[in-house]
Amino acid sequence: MPNDRPTHAMTFDVEDWFHLVGTRILDQRDRWDTLESVTVQHTQWVLDTLDRHETRATFFVLGWIADKYPALVREIAQRGHELATHSYWHRAVYTMSPDAFRDDLERSIEAVARAGGGAAIRGFRAPAFSIKPGCEWAFDSMLDAGLCYDASLFPAPRAHGGYACPPGPHDITTPRGRTLHELPMSTMSVMGKRLAFSGGGFLRVLPWALIRRGMAQCEARGVPAVVYLHPWDFAVDCPVPEMGRWHHFKCYHGRSGAAGKLERLLSGWRWDTCANVLGLPASGPV
Repeated sequence: MPNDRPTHAMTFDVEDWFHLVGTRILDQRDRWDTLESVTVQHTQWVLDTLDRHETRATFFVLGWIADKYPALVREIAQRGHELATHSYWHRAVYTMSPDAFRDDLERSIEAVARAGGGAAIRGFRAPAFSIKPGCEWAFDSMLDAGLCYDASLFPAPRAHGGYACPPGPHDITTPRGRTLHELPMSTMSVMGKRLAFSGGGFLRVLPWALIRRGMAQCEARGVPAVVYLHPWDFAVDCPVPEMGRWHHFKCYHGRSGAAGKLERLLSGWRWDTCANVLGLPASGPV
């Protein structure tokens, strides 16, 4: 690949199918331990696939997952990937008070760092990209907790988020006047509209030609793309919680093709962790 092409960020949100925001089962925490999990099996497949492509990625791990499967989190770190946090309980940020968010965030950082053998946790991604205008207090909470970057802003309309911001890496000035690095999700231009293309349901549902076009637009602007996927994106036989028809389509359609699309992305572009794409200094060995 030509050296002047940007390096893109490959990321995975490590959660289970029963952590989907907008489903009743998310609030039934007493049932989680009794439900069939797809996390370990499909995260292991992701790790093996990344190894074959000699690619490092960032894994935004749910604190509950870190406490439940510490050996998996440790393996992610040992294979040379970056660990970051995806909250503890996978609750939408805009539904939480600042105090509740702070407590959840700090608990998640402790859980992921502990499971990762003392790995430095520097980044956060909100469940369902759920930082909306009015939730800017969360940025100061991240800095208070020792984080140095956020990857939660989604500069296109969506059900649980949507936050206008510059494309590509940039700095946020928090309500208390401090600076936080931001790595927002990627969008492309289609008939004058901004469309997400590089992760989750968008990546599963959209045709490959459109995904390739979105990657080309990012590279033409010199902006790194951010791909985000979940272990359950690859689970064709994943259990289905109670949800509406449209929600089901967004969360389940296109799973049979997700693995092939990831392979093509890894083969066609240069990838690295969020920390490296942002140019952050090395955090030291795990």
